[in-house]
Amino acid sequence: MSVSVRCPACRGAHRYTAPSYPCVCGAPVGLPLDGNAVPAPVVHRVWQDDWVTVRCGDCERPGEWPRPELGCPCGTVLRIPLADPGTPPGPDAAPAPSLGPRETGAAPRPAFRSVPIRSARDAVTATVLYLRRLGHGDIRRADQRPPSGIGLAGRGVVVLLEPSARRATPRDVECLWLTAMTESARCLHFSLAGSTPDARDRADRLGVPLFLLDLTGTPQPVNAPADALDATLT
Repeated sequence: MSVSVRCPACRGAHRYTAPSYPCVCGAPVGLPLDGNAVPAPVVHRVWQDDWVTVRCGDCERPGEWPRPELGCPCGTVLRIPLADPGTPPGPDAAPAPSLGPRETGAAPRPAFRSVPIRSARDAVTATVLYLRRLGHGDIRRADQRPPSGIGLAGRGVVVLLEPSARRATPRDVECLWLTAMTESARCLHFSLAGSTPDARDRADRLGVPLFLLDLTGTPQPVNAPADALDATLT
């Protein structure tokens, strides 16, 4: 199911496709999106509010799944509204054809199997799985601990992961970039809460890919360098 999403902060238009989750019975469970409701920016995270109970359409067994979220390029994290059970989806809820980049939506990416994020360890696991898809199979904890977040490293790559509700700052981006320059490696930044507009601007200038980890454990590119890197997986 796909819906049109407009960011209330920058008015940018996007298209969001809800992921499906495997029920214990084996059937896929899709989240019922409300195409008519306005998405709400995530300002303060309350862990209990990040999960929603949805019943499997086949076996009627309830399961807890991450609430759908979308990272806007302006740095705002949007929570996608869900429809009430039995409520017909809005007119925008039909599957969408492939569209242009970011402002008009993006073509669906190949399915990414990861782990739902409930802890910092899950965030590390999801990040490592994505890095393996990029060809980095030797990821480990970085020898030097970063000022904030979790540092990861592999051959030719350094990574900063922020698993808390703290948004990335320009200083985070600059420190990561300087570390990568020192080690002659490329760098990537992953976060659960997105980044400030100044941080995204700095990342764009320095060519640092920024990824938002949604609660399904799927990294979403939120700037042009991340888009270019993610496109290599299609």
